[in-house]
Amino acid sequence: MATTSSGFTEAGLRRLHDVLDRHVDSGKIPGVVALVSRGDGAPHVETLGSMRHDGDAPMRRDTIFRMASTSKPVAVSAAMVLLDECRLRLDDTVEEWLPELAGRQVLKTIGSPVDDTVPARRPITVRDILTSTFGLGMDMTMIGTPIMAALFEQGITPNLPVPMPEQDEWMRRLGTLPLMYQPGERWQYQISSDLLGVLVSRVSGQSYDEFLRERIFEPLSMKDTGFYVPADQIHRLPPLYAPDPATGEFQVWDEAEGGRHSTLPAFQGGGGGLNSTADDYHAYFRMLLNHGVHDGQRILSRPAVELMTSNSLTAAQLVDREALARDNVHISFGQGQQGGWGFGMAVRTYRGDYAPVGQFGWDGGAGTSTYADPVNQVVGVLLTQVGTTVPSAVQLANDFWTTLYQALDD
Repeated sequence: MATTSSGFTEAGLRRLHDVLDRHVDSGKIPGVVALVSRGDGAPHVETLGSMRHDGDAPMRRDTIFRMASTSKPVAVSAAMVLLDECRLRLDDTVEEWLPELAGRQVLKTIGSPVDDTVPARRPITVRDILTSTFGLGMDMTMIGTPIMAALFEQGITPNLPVPMPEQDEWMRRLGTLPLMYQPGERWQYQISSDLLGVLVSRVSGQSYDEFLRERIFEPLSMKDTGFYVPADQIHRLPPLYAPDPATGEFQVWDEAEGGRHSTLPAFQGGGGGLNSTADDYHAYFRMLLNHGVHDGQRILSRPAVELMTSNSLTAAQLVDREALARDNVHISFGQGQQGGWGFGMAVRTYRGDYAPVGQFGWDGGAGTSTYADPVNQVVGVLLTQVGTTVPSAVQLANDFWTTLYQALDD
């Protein structure tokens, strides 16, 4: 079987192209940029389709995408810098920097009124935030409960009609809510990652955007990564589509010019909001596979990388997280089936598909999927502009990963 210097077979890469092309030809995915690399081999990049579903400007290797929740594995690196420098410790309580979270109350049951609470058994720690177990999060299976209604009412979750407020006001609103679960008890999605950005900002004395740029993006030459796209580069950002769930008809959720990503947001959260390119994300995930080193420069310590990319959940927490994913596959279109969770990212703890145990990364609701695999030394980045209001983008990502693993040359 013919192989290439990239570590993939020629036939496998042709098949990868054909699979991606089939999705674009279906009319459900206007365009896609995909990057795969293995070890020290040169990345293989595919660009197919167009920036708009009704236009002819082609997708390019340097097209900028809204990374949505694939921001999480990247944005968490700021906290790892602070851990490396001993400016944070895993089991520090957070009240010194986040006094709004002192003296927490916890719901008696998940369906209780928001004032039907008991005192938290212990304070919230840095570890609780890094592992997404501080007690509050987004759970779309609980729509209709008082706590979820209160979360939406306070405007502290992303993608609402009104953008989230600046971080001090965001913290004030967060501090009015009880926790869903006791600190450290259960994995909960999203809010920990946004809270992390506030923690980094307050500990460092810089904005989250500035800290990430100085300590992560600039050293990695991630020149197109940030919380907004400058005006002179906005032409490289396609619109984000949120197709109608009933009809599949394309609807623009966010335009490029004048949209949410055209100016620096008031709230810079670690849960989403980054914009980036395939090459920028490749540099970051390749650095993780290289134990924290990029072009001979150390970005993160080896132990920090090992910690953030290892499962951090207990056996009981794993049971709950796996049940959440498997029992609600119809909501996620099959996302979230990896089992474990590290810091800001999923870590595979069982062989549930073609990827091996130990693969780490995450997916994004704006049509993005980024993972690294230390077993095979593989990085994959899949980017499109179709949100997950319909299954098209998730099915594309599933087919991408299935085909990528068949393309390995051994």
